[in-house]
Amino acid sequence: MSKWKTICEKSDLVKNTGVCALLEDKQVAVFLCGRTDLLYAVDNYDPIGKANVLSRGMIGSIGDKKVIASPLYKQHFCLDSGICLEDENVSITTYPIRCHEGAVQLSLV
Repeated sequence: MSKWKTICEKSDLVKNTGVCALLEDKQVAVFLCGRTDLLYAVDNYDPIGKANVLSRGMIGSIGDKKVIASPLYKQHFCLDSGICLEDENVSITTYPIRCHEGAVQLSLV
């Protein structure tokens, strides 16, 4: 059974803009897609740029994939799978996220 941690209210989020949240000891980048109203959560750590910056990246799409573009070297990471489109050997962790009664929650499991 999943345990959920509330990180903010959905109304606190700005569409197409990331925020950084702390999930236990991990920095997580959270995004609200303006086009679909879907929530995404991925590692904030960019493994190529070696910095916690993905929450400052730009979300968009390439083909049918929703992506976050790193603000450092502009690699694109799939928001659903975490795989880097430019180098499939590199990936970031994705996290279960939901909106429950207006609260944005990340899964602790």
